[in-house]
Amino acid sequence: MSVLPIPMNALSAGSRRGELVELAARLAPRQGYNATGLGAVRILRSETVLRDVPVLYRPGAVFVLQGRKQGMLEGNVYRYDEDHYLAVSIPVPFRMESFASPQRPLLAVYVDFDIALAARIASEVERQNPRQSVARAKSLVSSAMEPQIEDVLGRLLRALGDPVETAVLAGNILHELHYRVLVGLQGSAMIAALQQGGASGRIVRSLARLREDHATKISVAALAAEAGMSVPTYHSHFKELTGSSPIQYLKAMRLHEARLMMARQDRTIADIALAVGYLSPAQFSRDFKRHFGRTASQEASWARQHLGDLIGEG
Repeated sequence: MSVLPIPMNALSAGSRRGELVELAARLAPRQGYNATGLGAVRILRSETVLRDVPVLYRPGAVFVLQGRKQGMLEGNVYRYDEDHYLAVSIPVPFRMESFASPQRPLLAVYVDFDIALAARIASEVERQNPRQSVARAKSLVSSAMEPQIEDVLGRLLRALGDPVETAVLAGNILHELHYRVLVGLQGSAMIAALQQGGASGRIVRSLARLREDHATKISVAALAAEAGMSVPTYHSHFKELTGSSPIQYLKAMRLHEARLMMARQDRTIADIALAVGYLSPAQFSRDFKRHFGRTASQEASWARQHLGDLIGEG
């Protein structure tokens, strides 16, 4: 019986991924998030199956090198696993599940985008290569991992393993990674969000205002007026882009900010509730448990256990 040879490209792809996993594992020895020499880059090591976890990612991208994650938003499933990465142009609350074990831990590289840099790259890409049809802005996109992105990730992880290379090279490599994501298979949807044109652009600007002023009293009518829309039109465009109503989105922003504050700071629940915009600590506690499925103190302990010292969105 003859045995067919394994194609060389399969071998190289497998060895390349193995190298990425080894580099990431070296940089992430602890359970939870591990800091790197670049503040915008964290590496998550997880050894636990997690289901139905509410998350709110910052703009950026998540590259899962080993293991599997998926996000659920408005009936859509966004895979980010060993063959796909997740790009986030607009922070939106969604539900996440991940699959890992102590024998085969999940290793994922989290990259926070420099929004000003991403917008400059998006403008240059559009100027050099105007698209025939304008893409629809999307908050989340899941794309197949491309060889060019694996190559950039490999160079970034290698540079992060050496303090001198981190200082000299890593910033430029991170710049290239922004570019590769924006010209990737679904980069046009991210570019549309960054360009902030049309109705979706007005919603993107409105979302930035909500995130900045989430602790203050905000009326939907005022937001709609600022966006130059009627309240029903504003609701419709807002829901299309985020999967939430403006009030639901604001509540999620407040609760996720409170979660981070509780995990990082020694403050009372009443103080934190007030800091994120709640006038009633009792209402805050009810909303928190409804959203996360645990009390505030239970959630803070869970986050420290599973996400480590660098508390962030899982």
